[in-house]
Order: sequence, then structure tokens, then C-alpha cells
Amino acid sequence: MPRYVALLRGINLGKAKRVAMADLRELLGAAGYTDVRTHLNSGNALFTGDEADPAEHAARIEAAITERLGLDVRCVVLTDDDLRTIVDGNPLADVVTNGSRMMVYVLEPAPGPALLAEHDPIALDPENARLGERVIYQWCPDGVIAAPPVGFPEKRFPITITGRNWNTMTRLVELL
Repeated sequence: MPRYVALLRGINLGKAKRVAMADLRELLGAAGYTDVRTHLNSGNALFTGDEADPAEHAARIEAAITERLGLDVRCVVLTDDDLRTIVDGNPLADVVTNGSRMMVYVLEPAPGPALLAEHDPIALDPENARLGERVIYQWCPDGVIAAPPVGFPEKRFPITITGRNWNTMTRLVELL
């Protein structure tokens, strides 16, 4: 059975949308997933599940979170190959000196050309941002808070975006 990684968006940031990782592991197990493991307290879960479109797994996890925890949480699910492709395809790998200052923003679904024309993430940070398939890479040499916001504003665009730093992304690959 295939391995997947779920990236929950916006949990455990301040007091809103608090989700204990033990509760997340239990929830995923109750939803039928096995070999569930979480990483950090920011909503990263690795699991084994039936072979299905990752978007189907994401919808299933979102529904379980709403039903069991009463929270509206967006989720992006990647296959193990998707995650490895993102990590292996980092076009900024040669300039990154601190993994906590390198961000990876995963987009679901992949934005089409019209959406990219309306909101070009590279134009916001041309020296430090690069676009991959379903992902924006951003090197933030002065820190993440000081970097231009290259993510798509979800209120205006019909996509989910969730960011993780490079250390987290590479550790998730190791944990697979």
C-alpha cells in the first residue's frame, strides 16, 4: 500500500485551530489509515492508505477533522513520489545555507496559466523565488518574516497553499 504525507494548513498557529498530534494520529487511524506518524506540531502526518488520488485522501481527512474536532482545516496530501520530486527539484539548493530560511509552498491544485498571470509569485521576489510543479520555492536570506509574501491569497484564488520550511520537507522525506 502506498505512503502519503498530509500537510494540514494553519493549525497550531497561536490559539486557533489547536490540534494535538496524538489526536491527529488517532483520527487518521480511525479513518482507516495505518502506519501513522506525525512530525512536529505543525500538522505533518505520514501514513499508509489505499491507492487513490491524493485529493480524495485530503477530502477524507478534512471531513474527519471537521466531524471529530469541529475544525475547518484545509489539507494537502502528497504521495511519497510527489514529496521526493519537490525535494529533489529544489532549484535554489545551491544557495540555501539555512534550511529554516528556505520555504516551500505547496499548491493544490496546481495553478493554471491565467492564475499565474494574475498573481506571479516570481515577480514578487525575482531573486529568491522559483516556481515548480505545484510548488513555490522561496529562499528567505533575511528570515521568513522579512521575505515578500509569494503565496497566493486564498481569499481571492480557489487553491489551497500550505508552507513548510526546507528542514521539515527534507525530514519528511527521511521519515518516509
